[in-house]
Amino acid sequence: MEVVQKTYICCYSKTFKMKELLKRSITGALYVFLLLAAVFLGNDTFNDAFNFLFLVFGLTCLYEFKRIIKLRGYHIFLAFLVLWWLLFHLLNEKLDDQVLAWSLLAPTLAVNIFLIFDLFSKKERVFNAPAKFVISLLYLGAGCIFLTLIPYQGNSFAKFLIFGIFILMWVNDSFAYLVGKSFGKTKLFERISPKKTIEGFIGGFAFSLVAAYFLYKYTDVLPLIHWLILATVTVILGSIGDLIESKFKRKAGVKDSGAILPGHGGLLDRLDSLVFAAPFIYLTLQLFNYVS
Repeated sequence: MEVVQKTYICCYSKTFKMKELLKRSITGALYVFLLLAAVFLGNDTFNDAFNFLFLVFGLTCLYEFKRIIKLRGYHIFLAFLVLWWLLFHLLNEKLDDQVLAWSLLAPTLAVNIFLIFDLFSKKERVFNAPAKFVISLLYLGAGCIFLTLIPYQGNSFAKFLIFGIFILMWVNDSFAYLVGKSFGKTKLFERISPKKTIEGFIGGFAFSLVAAYFLYKYTDVLPLIHWLILATVTVILGSIGDLIESKFKRKAGVKDSGAILPGHGGLLDRLDSLVFAAPFIYLTLQLFNYVS
């Protein structure tokens, strides 16, 4: 009887894992399809589909984050929509939006750098309501805005640029997981994320550099050195962004930011790396343009 019971439990466990893997695969495929459809089916000058998708993503991430940090009220959504309208109204009208973009970039980078220092601090910091509002608006709201601004280079929408950045992040995430699971022994940041390893980080970084080479080889968007720099910025800052979100979740005592993506958790869990890295990527691209 005991053998039968153990066999039943083993079969049930395997079936459950298969169902979870199938659910994760379907959700992941739909998520990737939605992103790529918004990138490649839109206009080459002003991509309304891409802009609208990340407006919705931004609102969703803010909703999930405000629940994690217990930010009351809905004024954060209004502030985000006002910022969004200002930037993209000017962009759509083909006016000079650089002053406004740089005015938003400076405080966004300041907040993100503060969050990096807070990540490595062992002191437990308690944020009051105004601090929570500013962090939410700049870390997440402005992060989504800069992620959306990245492909707007000159007077065109650079589809393969934003596609390449998605590829760099997905390659890093996938191979960091695979290498870490297979060879990981040394903890990267055990206090915040016990499963992440240094070996996984190095593996994800190395394969992202390989991906950067192929993006250079098969697209004519950027020279090789620029792709390699972008890969470095994306991987390092994206990994830090993932750890920062993990710290907020750990302090709140939650595993996922939400449950909107079956098998994956919340939308913020999927976008935390990109959203945090986006202002730094945007700055890097502006420096490329300046140097050129």
